[in-house]
Amino acid sequence: MQMPSSPSSRDGSPPSESGPPPEPGPPRQPGPLGLGTRKRAYFIMMGVCLVLIVLAWMVVYRYSIVAAVIMSVVALVIPPFAAIIGNASPANRQ
Repeated sequence: MQMPSSPSSRDGSPPSESGPPPEPGPPRQPGPLGLGTRKRAYFIMMGVCLVLIVLAWMVVYRYSIVAAVIMSVVALVIPPFAAIIGNASPANRQ
């Protein structure tokens, strides 16, 4: 079976020109994060914090105390930001 040299559709008509992409709707206005998004972000950040602490003092300290301390400091900084994101809702603003 011989393949045609130029691409065509199934009905044998020539391929249609792809024009510019369709115009998007109005730009989306940034707004407050939803409760589900805030909860997910909070739990992910706190999970990362726990993983850093556990890895630092169960595994990494055997190879480098300095690296374990640095990981602990990074884990120490995460919870305040997680709390800020978790509580960032319009109802909490004054």
